[in-house]
Amino acid sequence: MKLKYFLFSLLLIVFCQFAYADIFWLFREADGSTNWQYVANFVGNILIIALAVLTVRLYFTRRQARRYNNELEDIRSQLELRVIERTKTLDKSNKLLKTEVSDHKKTTQQLQKSEAYINSILQSLPMILIGLNQKNQITQWNNRAEIVSGVSFKDAQGEDLWKTFPAITVTPDQVKQAQYDNKIITVKYSQRGQYQFDITIYPLQPEKDTGVVILLDDVTQRAKNENMLIQRDKMSAMGEMAAVMAQDINTPLTAIIKDVKTVRQSVVDENLDTEGLNELLEETIIRGQQASSVITNLLNFSASGGGEKAHNSIISVIENSLELASDVLSITDNLRFSAVNIHTKFDDDLPEIPCYITELQQALLSIFRCSCYALDNIEDLDHKPEISVDVSMAFDDLWIRIQHNGTGISLEEQKSLFEPFNQSDSAGKGIDSAMHLSFCHFIITEQHQGQIAVTCNEQDGTTFHIQLPSK
Repeated sequence: MKLKYFLFSLLLIVFCQFAYADIFWLFREADGSTNWQYVANFVGNILIIALAVLTVRLYFTRRQARRYNNELEDIRSQLELRVIERTKTLDKSNKLLKTEVSDHKKTTQQLQKSEAYINSILQSLPMILIGLNQKNQITQWNNRAEIVSGVSFKDAQGEDLWKTFPAITVTPDQVKQAQYDNKIITVKYSQRGQYQFDITIYPLQPEKDTGVVILLDDVTQRAKNENMLIQRDKMSAMGEMAAVMAQDINTPLTAIIKDVKTVRQSVVDENLDTEGLNELLEETIIRGQQASSVITNLLNFSASGGGEKAHNSIISVIENSLELASDVLSITDNLRFSAVNIHTKFDDDLPEIPCYITELQQALLSIFRCSCYALDNIEDLDHKPEISVDVSMAFDDLWIRIQHNGTGISLEEQKSLFEPFNQSDSAGKGIDSAMHLSFCHFIITEQHQGQIAVTCNEQDGTTFHIQLPSK
């Protein structure tokens, strides 16, 4: 296209040059006249050529314009499609945005409700709750803290704890230690037996805003109630032991009085049977020795309270308990513990265990007494009373199994076997008090950190299972 413009311009320049000299020199005759016919023909040819060139040019220009128009149409169609797609995408995005905004509003509302709920819980706590940042400035201060300290949260927020609440029993060193070790610290504080607090310091997890949370729980009343329950249980246990000991003493004393009355009646009637009187006196001496053994055992037990645990052989403890039971236990005239067949089985190399020897003997004596009552309840004359004692090691613990073939223990009795007995329920029933093992349970579980349980079935009879730590 540029080449055409260049040729046309060159032709025009040449023509102008000729025209400037003599535009009609080519059409002059020999005589100098101009042949206008030639001029007209030449001009017409030039015009025809120019029109032809212009027509060709217009054709190509129109063709190019049509192509450009087609391309523009394609571009417009593509733009329309893109606009439609973009509009759909925007509509979809708007819908998603509206959904997200709605969800965000719901989430915000739920968070606000949760925050209000948690804040209500914190404010309603019956204990003092204090939040501190790393600079020991107050960030949380519930209603209980306001009541005890007399300082509102508005006045306490952002202030130093010990300047705001000087009477608090937590020290800055304790707070610092909890933050440094990142461990919960529990402190028990009591003042002259009047107040008792459980103080817990919780270090917050490492976040942007770290610190600690302090909980102060006034457990004065709870401690008093627990002490009252402990004292009640102790008194119940002592009452149980006193009732059992009274029964152990009463049985031989009753027999002694009966024998003495018989001897006195024989003397009054002058019907003296020397051999019979001798047997009665021997029986009286045995009964007196039993009563004396019960009292001696009680005195030894009362004198052994306190002190530290001593390592001793469990075999020695059991054998001494069996010997003590033979001396002390005389349940009725029908059965004495010395008449029971005792079977013992001890594993080899049993270790010595830390224990309170006298207390553990009393616990075993209580089980033997309970077993002896169960054996005495069998009315079969051919029944042979037996007690088996099996001691073994398992999982670094010492296991003692005491089994007897007397009357079984019902499920209802098993539920209350290790509970303190009610004296009003067992009034006039000495056997009932002996069937309670709360004192034994206290010695095994509390003093020796062990466990005791009972099982009963027709094949194996009744078995007491005792687990004691070997270390």
